[in-house]
Amino acid sequence: MAFLEVKGIRKAFPGVVALDRVDLAIEKGTVHVFAGENGAGKSTLIRALTGIMSVDEGSIHIDGRDALADRSLFDLVAYVPQELNLFPHMTVAENLFMPFDKSGFGGPVLSRSDLDEAARPFLERFDIHARPNQTVGSIAVSDQQLLQIARAATRKKFEVLILDEPTTSLTTREIERLLGIVRRLRDEGRAVVFVSHKMDEIFQIGTTVTVLRNGRTVGHRAMKDVTEAELIRLMTGDEVRLDQTFQPEVPLGEPLLVVEGLGGRGFRDVSFRLRRGEILGFAGLIGAGRTELMQAMFGYTRPTTGRVTIEGHRLKLGSPAAAVAAGMLYLSEERKLHGILPTLSVRENIGISVLDQICRSGIVSSTRENAVVADVITDYDIKTSSPEKKIMFLSGGNQQKTIIGRAMVRRPKILIFDEPTRGIDVRNKVEIYKIMKKLAEEGVGIILVSSELAELKRCATRILTMHHGVTSGEFEALTTDSDRLIGAIIGSGENRHVVD
Repeated sequence: MAFLEVKGIRKAFPGVVALDRVDLAIEKGTVHVFAGENGAGKSTLIRALTGIMSVDEGSIHIDGRDALADRSLFDLVAYVPQELNLFPHMTVAENLFMPFDKSGFGGPVLSRSDLDEAARPFLERFDIHARPNQTVGSIAVSDQQLLQIARAATRKKFEVLILDEPTTSLTTREIERLLGIVRRLRDEGRAVVFVSHKMDEIFQIGTTVTVLRNGRTVGHRAMKDVTEAELIRLMTGDEVRLDQTFQPEVPLGEPLLVVEGLGGRGFRDVSFRLRRGEILGFAGLIGAGRTELMQAMFGYTRPTTGRVTIEGHRLKLGSPAAAVAAGMLYLSEERKLHGILPTLSVRENIGISVLDQICRSGIVSSTRENAVVADVITDYDIKTSSPEKKIMFLSGGNQQKTIIGRAMVRRPKILIFDEPTRGIDVRNKVEIYKIMKKLAEEGVGIILVSSELAELKRCATRILTMHHGVTSGEFEALTTDSDRLIGAIIGSGENRHVVD
């Protein structure tokens, strides 16, 4: 008998049906995968299963009892969100047991030593490399992700654990560490719900998969009985070629960007060239210095050594305004924090980038703005019911396409994409790859920073690897196998230097 059973649940919001009579059965001792495109209804379903959101119709039974009649049953379901949701200035132990009443530490007085002592078995069990009294902000992102999972496990009653995109900020080694913990929970008889867009993870860890599309259940299979191509077809309703590559198909031009001996916080002595029409990939573990390098090139931080030239002109370092004026734009990996203005509309998010073009005497020309916005929405196939819709309500893929379209209105010469497809479904990944290829073939130089080797090999012309802040290898994307790339990423590979 299923431990958690859903029958015919429906949830509608103004103008959209998010869940349309969804059925679901989750058994203990399994890893149940939720698969579907952004906007398929996965997040709404999770909120219903955790009791955060009410449903319009249908039933939810947990351990054979009606959870909609007895909402205390939702305490048996623990949830770990995609985004880190910790208190960085509080200790590991304090974060682990919050809220204290749910983890058995209720009462007017809380002993810090008792809290630290109780934390140690959890830190050991979940392989968290931290001390109980360390502040969370001082530990690695991977340990913070595991801490969120451990915190869910401190709930005395939990029997179902829902993990929403738990590996988006983790490297290959850290993902293996997390998947090992998931297997252990499964083997202990817990039910784990696993939400991910990464096909290799889904097939590696999943027992069963339920596929949602447009708010409906369109497939429910044992993982061993479904192929990757079939799963993608169920998710998208279309055929998506898994062997398609997106390297630019035009001859490379002259060097656009030359970086010589650049050094700063988190990296040192980095040199490379980016040519017109090229997609140059950067691979490395978290902490290898890739993002720090990109932010220094763009001026978010000031390098301590080296120089950067764009089309032969030396760039003033430490100034984003100078970088933009020279034709460089940086699209941050933190889309929600540094990319979108979540409470503003799609129109406002696009229009803000061209205020200098649409303003006269301090007054925005609605005609000019609307024309620019309409062109971006059309050219980048942004799915939105209206330009006035708040961008926070768009899927991750459509938010990213809005950011790219907004950037291209500035007609940059160099675009830096930092983890551009994080948390984005298969179909939208392909659309973003096509956009990058098209831009490169139009003469834009693109830097692609990605933790997914498959993504780099599908899109990049060359791949530079970084390890402990220095470049550890330079490879031709099409002719280099993944083992050599991984070797260079972890610092044990043989470098292959490619002549421009």
